[in-house]
Amino acid sequence: MKDFIIGGVPEHFNLPWYLTLRDKEYTKEGINLRWKDFSGGTGQMCKALREKQIDMAVILTEGMVRDIINGNQCKIVQVFVKSPLIWGIHVADNSNYKKVKDLKGTQAAISRFGSGSHLMAYVNAENHGWNTEEDLNFTVIKNLDGALEHLPAGNGDYFMWEKFMTKPYVDNGIFRLIGECPTPWPCFVIAVRNDVLENDEDSVRKILDIINITTEDFKEIPEIDVMIAHRYGQKLEDVRTWLSLTEWSQEQLSKSVLKDIQDQLLKLDLITSKMPADAILKNL
Repeated sequence: MKDFIIGGVPEHFNLPWYLTLRDKEYTKEGINLRWKDFSGGTGQMCKALREKQIDMAVILTEGMVRDIINGNQCKIVQVFVKSPLIWGIHVADNSNYKKVKDLKGTQAAISRFGSGSHLMAYVNAENHGWNTEEDLNFTVIKNLDGALEHLPAGNGDYFMWEKFMTKPYVDNGIFRLIGECPTPWPCFVIAVRNDVLENDEDSVRKILDIINITTEDFKEIPEIDVMIAHRYGQKLEDVRTWLSLTEWSQEQLSKSVLKDIQDQLLKLDLITSKMPADAILKNL
């Protein structure tokens, strides 16, 4: 039995992994795949990959590309979710800020530096014509639970997180949603450490084959919307809207999209140079 640990955020995007693990699909192929939740998101997973705490990760595209360029010895093996991630821009309900333009020069609460919440704050600033050196300030709050604690207390002025996962906290009056910032590229990829690919590429390929079979028909699973609503504490109508907007993928990230991502990261001074596609992508 081959042992693998895969990391990901505990969110509805990753329910296909739970289903395949529940049904012991990997065990049937001689693979002992274990899932590890990372509520701190992309920055936390990049660190775990670097420290060899996990073998693989389902991770935000821009964050993984940036960390590979910055020395993380991994490669992206495919896109997992090809639709954009819709980042909600949230303030505490007791905040005086009413519009995104009011947030210029204020403090963004982020899970950690290098995380999606950190990188997308730059994308949002660029979208609104802000000076990314002067108009962006950060405070680290670790994760969504940290934001729920710190924003109402005034530690951080706004918080960017996936819109549908935060909606229950908008509905119950902890946060207010004042804007959205969709990623201009596919949101989640699967990344694998280079040494794992070198030592057992065949098992990685089997893992991808299994998850891809599930994601191809995921939306057709009977009452999948009810399961998601129950498991993640969401309203059924919100889950159905989210499902209508979300598309999983079984393909590799294209070189043209990778170029767009690197161009944007370079423009925002989030990387100092670009890398060739074959240093970032691995086709299995």
